[in-house]
Amino acid sequence: MAGHIQDRWYKTEATADGKTVKLKSNRHGTGLRYRARYIGPDGTEKSKSFPDRQKRLAENWLMEIASDMSRGQYIDPRAARVTFKDYAGKWLKASSADLSSQIVIEQRLRLHAFPVVGTRPLDSFRPEHIRELVGVLEINPAVSGAYARNIYGDVRAVLSAAVDDGLLPRNPCSAKSVRPPTVERRRVMPWLPTQVHAVRAALPERYRTMVDTGAGCGLRQGEIVGLAEDALDFEGGVLHVVRQVKLIRGKAVFAPPKCNKERDVPLPSSVAETLRAHMDTCKPVEITLPWRKPDGPKVSARLLFTNTANGVVWRSNFNIQEWKPALSVAGFIPAAGEDGKYESAREHGMHALRHFYASVLLEAGESIKAVSQYLGHTDPALTLRVYAHLMPSSQERTRRAIDAVFPGDSGTL
Repeated sequence: MAGHIQDRWYKTEATADGKTVKLKSNRHGTGLRYRARYIGPDGTEKSKSFPDRQKRLAENWLMEIASDMSRGQYIDPRAARVTFKDYAGKWLKASSADLSSQIVIEQRLRLHAFPVVGTRPLDSFRPEHIRELVGVLEINPAVSGAYARNIYGDVRAVLSAAVDDGLLPRNPCSAKSVRPPTVERRRVMPWLPTQVHAVRAALPERYRTMVDTGAGCGLRQGEIVGLAEDALDFEGGVLHVVRQVKLIRGKAVFAPPKCNKERDVPLPSSVAETLRAHMDTCKPVEITLPWRKPDGPKVSARLLFTNTANGVVWRSNFNIQEWKPALSVAGFIPAAGEDGKYESAREHGMHALRHFYASVLLEAGESIKAVSQYLGHTDPALTLRVYAHLMPSSQERTRRAIDAVFPGDSGTL
C-alpha cells in the first residue's frame, strides 16, 4: 500500500522509560479522523481525509492509488477537481484553431454546455452526465440537430484533452451508452436555373455578378466578398480562391478560405464575361484589412465587389437589405411584414448557389472528387453525403452496358 494513514484523534508520546503511549489529541472526537497520505509522481505529498470508522475505506483508497500508479493511470485528485468550465477556458486559449473558430466554440459552450456541466469537476464525469447533456440539447427547440452535434463535439474535444492531460482516466463520451445528438438530415433541394436568374435580376446591378460567381464557380459568400482582381486568370480560364472576408467580433478581416484550403476553380467563359462587364461598370476597389484577426498585419486587395460606399460588403447588411428582398421578389419568401422584417430563409441563403453549382456538375457527369475539390471540401466523403442523391442514376447506364455486350434478341446470356 502506498503511503500511510494518520489517525488525527490520537498521538503517540515517549515516556520516561523509553516506551511509547497513545494519547488523545486535541482534535479527538471532532472533524475527519483518518488522513491517508502518499507521495505523488511529482514528488509532492497528496492526501485525503476520512471520517471515524472508515479506516478500511482509507486503506482501499491508498491501494487504488498504488494500483493506478503501477498501471500508469494515476490522476492527481487536486488537479482533477478543476471544473469543466475552467478547464475548457484554458483549453480554448491554448487551441490552435483560428480566432473566429475559437469565438464560435466559446459561444456554443457558454450558451449550451456550461449551464448543464460547467460546474462539474472533471474527475466526477460519468457517461450519465453526457447523456443528460444530450437530452437537454435535443429538447431545446432553438437548437437544431446539426448545431447540437457541434456542441457535443466541442464537449467531447474538451474531455479528450482532459484525458490527454491526465485529469480523466477515460472520455465518458466514448461509452457505448452515449450517443451523439440525433441529426435530421434534409436532402439538399437545389434551385432551378430560372430561380437563380430570378434572384439575380431582383438584386441591384452592382451585386448581380455575385450570383454568377456563386452559381458558376461554387464560391462561398465570404469568398465572393473577398474576391479580388488578382484571383482572375481569364486566359487560363481559372479562378484562384485564395482569400475570404470574415467578421470577427464585428470587425472585417481578410483570411484564407475555410480550412485553409486554397483552390483553383474552372472559370467558365460565361462567368468570365459577366465579371469583365462588372469590372467595367464597378471598378475594383483597393481595400486594406487586417489578416486573420482584428490586430493582425494589414494587407490590401483590389476587391471586385464593394458596397455603394466603395467599402467591404458586410454580410449581415447585404443579407438583410439586398438578399432577402431579392428572395421575396423571386417568390422564395413572403414580402416584408409591417415592421419591415422578412421571414427567416436559412435554406435560401447565398449557400444555395453552391448547391446549384454542385447539382449542375453532378448532372453533367462530373466526378465527386472533382466537385469536392472545386467546392473546397475537406473530404470527398463529405461531398458524397451531401449530394449523393443528386447524382444521375446508374441504372440506365447499366442496361446500356449489358445490352452492348449481349445485343441479340434471344434473351440468353
